[in-house]
Amino acid sequence: MSRQDVDAKGLSMRWIIAVAALLASAPAVAEPADMNFHLASHPIGWCALVLFVLAYVAVIFEERLNVAKSKPVMLAAGLIWGLIAWATGGGGGGESPAAAAFESMFLEYAEIFFFLVVAMTYVTAMGERNVFEALRGVLTRRGYSFRALFWITGLIAFFLSPVLDNLTTALVMSAVILAVGGGNQRFITLAMINLVVAANAGGAWSAFGDITTLMVWQAGKSGFFDFFRLFAPSLVNWLVPAIAMAFALPRGEPECATGDTRIKAGGIGIVLTFGVTIAITVAGRQLLGMPATYGMLTGLALLNMVATRIDRRERSYALAQGAEEKGYSIFKIIANAEWDTLLFFYGVFACVGGLAALGYLELASHQLYGNLGFTIANAIMGVASAVVDNIPIMFAVLKMDPPMDQAQWLLITLTAGVGGSLLSVGSAAGVALMGASRGRYTFMSHLRWSWAIALGYVASIALHLWLASHVFNG
Repeated sequence: MSRQDVDAKGLSMRWIIAVAALLASAPAVAEPADMNFHLASHPIGWCALVLFVLAYVAVIFEERLNVAKSKPVMLAAGLIWGLIAWATGGGGGGESPAAAAFESMFLEYAEIFFFLVVAMTYVTAMGERNVFEALRGVLTRRGYSFRALFWITGLIAFFLSPVLDNLTTALVMSAVILAVGGGNQRFITLAMINLVVAANAGGAWSAFGDITTLMVWQAGKSGFFDFFRLFAPSLVNWLVPAIAMAFALPRGEPECATGDTRIKAGGIGIVLTFGVTIAITVAGRQLLGMPATYGMLTGLALLNMVATRIDRRERSYALAQGAEEKGYSIFKIIANAEWDTLLFFYGVFACVGGLAALGYLELASHQLYGNLGFTIANAIMGVASAVVDNIPIMFAVLKMDPPMDQAQWLLITLTAGVGGSLLSVGSAAGVALMGASRGRYTFMSHLRWSWAIALGYVASIALHLWLASHVFNG
């Protein structure tokens, strides 16, 4: 397996987990008031906060420390909840209040876990059937100019990430850019920045597009179709920096790629089944009131039926050719899931849930949303997502549960989704492309265009507020 395949897989897993995080946020917001033990000013609370900060620093320097990102957050989560149980009088005969709070948090994560496992399985299955490689082959053989490829890859990323995920979408398009860009450093750098912005912006206007949107949907803060109101602001968020960067693009055309990558048998069936799974998930949530995990697990059953047909076909072909029968099994794909990512999100959920139980999120809500107002607070949280991952940012906001209307909940969805584009390290797509580009897309090269991305960020917020007041509620 190539490094890009591994990176794509890792990105897919993170997106799926983001979706799962959204699912977990719904019951979290509805937790009773007694889940707050009011220990934010207690030494136990200070120790917990320090543990979380240290764990997150370790995650940021994961590659330098050579420690899997799940390890520090899982350890911090265990210590934080242990401190909570000790401080609230855990032990003895009956169940402690800390145990009830932990079980509530863990059930939230379990719902997200199964959602993500199914989503990851679909993405990995499509990759194994060469669906993404075929797409790359089509684009690289057409002989497009640098300017055309810049817009095509950005446009595909913007419309593909709402149904797939921003990470995988960015990696697939980055493979195209690297394949046709050759030694043109300027084109590769600008196209990579464009990919990050487009993929993040595209994921903001669909309930399936990013972790943040899924969390807001599952929490009942916005309906599935209400997210489409963010289409125009998200489009502006991408177009403003894209237009600015287009003036710096090199002229000419890259060399045409050769070769023919075809989708393996069953690949189209998996893609169609994924579409059916999304439809079942949306219908189950909107019409039946069922959690998103219900639809996804039903879709996993359908995927297994498709896999059985692929397995029979491949075994028959191997028997006819006198080759070794390898077979095809969805369970083998599930076994190769990105478990480090799944456990990382458990650690994040548990840590943030612990801080909420200690009272920190209620305190932050009063200071931020109470003093600055919803619009400014949501804009600040979006900028913060460029430094801290948008998943804990959104999870924290949902835990705070400020009394915002739907327009403001859509605003935090937008800002948390696209705010990570301000820095290359602010989103999973940016981090992945820094590794996949082999040094041709860096933190500093992205930072040079942060001014244009910031203009798009401000423009998208302004457009959303205008639409919310003059169009949708006008």
